[in-house]
Amino acid sequence: MEIILQIWEFLSAMIGPSAPFFVIGYFGIFFILVALPVLFKKEVDQFSRLPSRRGSAAATAGGPDQSSKLRFDAGKGEMLDKFSEYLEPQGEDELSAARLKLIQAGYRSPSAVQTMNFAKMMMGVGFLAVGVLYVMIQPGEPTMSSMLMTILIPGGAGYMLPSYWVERRLQQRQEDVTNGFPDSLDLMLVCVEAGQSLDQAILRVATEMKVSSPTLAEEFEVVANEMRAGKDRVQVLRDMAERCGVNDISSFVTVLVQSANFGTSISDALRVYADEMRDKRVLRAEEKANVLPTKLTIGTMLFTVPPLLIIMVGPSIYDIYVNLLGGGDF
Repeated sequence: MEIILQIWEFLSAMIGPSAPFFVIGYFGIFFILVALPVLFKKEVDQFSRLPSRRGSAAATAGGPDQSSKLRFDAGKGEMLDKFSEYLEPQGEDELSAARLKLIQAGYRSPSAVQTMNFAKMMMGVGFLAVGVLYVMIQPGEPTMSSMLMTILIPGGAGYMLPSYWVERRLQQRQEDVTNGFPDSLDLMLVCVEAGQSLDQAILRVATEMKVSSPTLAEEFEVVANEMRAGKDRVQVLRDMAERCGVNDISSFVTVLVQSANFGTSISDALRVYADEMRDKRVLRAEEKANVLPTKLTIGTMLFTVPPLLIIMVGPSIYDIYVNLLGGGDF
């Protein structure tokens, strides 16, 4: 016991009041390094050693295994596949929700969830290390509370920064889809009334909208490719509404599905819905115009009234100050 106390006093004299944190940190890093091989070790599946039909056929023909070639061409996400058990939510609902959110933000890679969690972990650890480095080089003896705040706040900010980026990207894409959707409906209506089918109209809209609304053009291009691949049209449109996450797209899909079910004209349904979308765009513009005076009032109160008061009241205050110092009368 005396030896432990002597070691503790020696560390406190050498490092200072922050000696407990360094000791705990070193022990934590040591235990993590010891546990990593155990965590990342996976049992070899004996069935994986058996050649599949495609692999055995390729081996017989003397050609390369196409499945391994496809896995090799997967990209950077392949490096994170071995850690998928630790970088993905274990629940199926949580994993589906995370994938849907990333798809709505524009990240369609199969390893998007793994990359997202890896970025959160690395940025959290990196910002935490920056906080620890700042505490070590900071002059003076910081208090315990300031030390904890300096270390934990950057770590938390680094951990939440990827989530904030994805959320902002999602909002930006939804805004782009909402702003460009009325124009795409007008173009689709013109194509349908000109005699083109709905599939051809969607493909034409995807081609023409790449400049004005690239996000919406990308979604329509995915729809057109899935339809040409033979996927059911109703399911393709519903998948588009789920990927976009915009109420206008969901209502548009509902209109097309009901038009197909009841046998009504698609051009009539598009004409009515396009008129409604134009009216909603005008209402959104009027709403922003009505909110503008309130925002300008806040800016005026903050940046215009104080300088005006200084200009008007400042000379009088200066004269009062001079008269009081000089002992003169008002």
